[in-house]
Amino acid sequence: MLTRSWAIVSRMRSGILFLAVAAFLAAGAKAPAYVRTGVGPSFSSGIVIRAGRLWDGSKTINNATITIEDGKITSVASGRPKVAAGATEIDLSRYTVIPGLIDLHTHMTYYWDRQPGTRPLGQPRRTAAQTAELAADNARRTLETGVTTARDLGASGGADYLMRDAINTGRMTGPRLIVAGGGVNAGRGSPPETLAQAARDRVTAGSDWVKVYASRGSFQSVETTQTMTFDQMKAIVDAAHALGHKVAIHSYGASGVKDAVRAGADSVEHGIELDAETFAEMKRRGTVWVPTIDHNQYYVDAHADYGWADDVVPPLKDYIAKNLESTRLAFKAGVKIGMGSDAVYSGFGRNTGELGWFVKAGMKPAEALATATTIAADLLGMKDTLGRISPGFVADLVAVDGNPLAKIDALFTGVKLVIKDSKIVVDKR
Repeated sequence: MLTRSWAIVSRMRSGILFLAVAAFLAAGAKAPAYVRTGVGPSFSSGIVIRAGRLWDGSKTINNATITIEDGKITSVASGRPKVAAGATEIDLSRYTVIPGLIDLHTHMTYYWDRQPGTRPLGQPRRTAAQTAELAADNARRTLETGVTTARDLGASGGADYLMRDAINTGRMTGPRLIVAGGGVNAGRGSPPETLAQAARDRVTAGSDWVKVYASRGSFQSVETTQTMTFDQMKAIVDAAHALGHKVAIHSYGASGVKDAVRAGADSVEHGIELDAETFAEMKRRGTVWVPTIDHNQYYVDAHADYGWADDVVPPLKDYIAKNLESTRLAFKAGVKIGMGSDAVYSGFGRNTGELGWFVKAGMKPAEALATATTIAADLLGMKDTLGRISPGFVADLVAVDGNPLAKIDALFTGVKLVIKDSKIVVDKR
C-alpha cells in the first residue's frame, strides 16, 4: 500500500512528469490525419450557433439558436434572433445538436499503436510521461465520439494525472478528465483500516475519485468471485467520503455489487444477476450503476488482436446477455444508470456504443442519452455546469448528422462537430 510520505513524493513527481509531457507535446505531437482534431480558434466576440434540431438534455427545440460568451452558454431560443455585432456564427442547421457526452468509465492511459504483429497487452515498459504523450491519441479518438468529459478509473504511475493536467492547461487536446489513479485492491485478509489509509493516500496523490476492485473479472475473464468484504469496502468509502471524494467499486458478480451498494459506493461498475433487493437499495440511495455492457462485446470483436483463442468468446457472450438482462431490470426498477465504455487500447472510438445496448434494454433514445449527460453530470457533481445546453452551462456541444433521438445509431457514425469549452475540437463537416 502507499504510505503517506510516498504519496506526497508521488505528487511531487507528478508535477515534474507534467513538465516532461508538456515538452513532448511542444515538440510536435500531432493529431492523426484522418480527421481535423484540435483546439480551434478562440472567439473573443461570442458565438452564435444555428441548430436544425436541438436536444438540450430534456427537450427538443427545432430551428434553435444558441449564444455563447466567455466559454458559457448565455441563451437558448427557437427561431433566428438577431446576431450581436462581431459574433461568430456557426451554421449547424443540417444537424442535431446535443450536449457534450460524458463517459463514466475509461482507462485512457491504456495505449496501443495498433501496429501489425503487436498485441495490446504486450506493450513495452514506458515512463508516465511517455504513456501520457502516446495516450493523447486515445483522448482524440474519444472526443471524436462526442465525449467531452471522461471519468478515468484506473492508471499506473501517475500518467492519468499528467493527462488531466495537460488537458486542463491546454497542452493536450482531449476530454476533461476526472481521474482515480491506481485502484485499491486487496485480499479478504487486509485490515479495513489499511484499506482506508490506501484510499486517503490516493486522494493525497491527486486522485479525484477512488477506484476499488472488489471482485475478479477483467479483459477476457468474466469470473465473478468477490475479493473484498463489506467491512473493507465500507472502510474505504467512509475514508474517501470524509475527504469529500467519491468512490467507484468494480464487481463482476452479484454479491460484490450488493455489498458495494450497502457500503455506500457512489457508483458500481459491471455486474450480472442482480436481484430486486439490490435494485431497491440502489434506488433508495441514488447509487449509479455503470453496467459497461459494450466493453465485453469489444473483447469479443477484438479477441484475435489480443491473441486469445476462440474459446474465450462464449463466456463473454454469456456475460453480455446476463449484463443486458440486469440492465433491463434495473431500468424498469428505476435505478440510475450511467454510460461507461470501459475503453482500453483499440476500444477508443466506440465510447458511446453502450447507448445501443441501453436502447435494447428498453430505454428510449433520449433516456439513453440522459445516461451520458444529466445522470452522469450529477454523479460527477457537475449537474449545474455539464450535461445540458442551457444558460450558465459550459459550452460543450456535439453536432450529429441524423437524429439520435429517433435512432441512437446516428450517434455512432454521425458526429460531425464537437465543441468543448466553446472551442471547436473536432470538425468533420
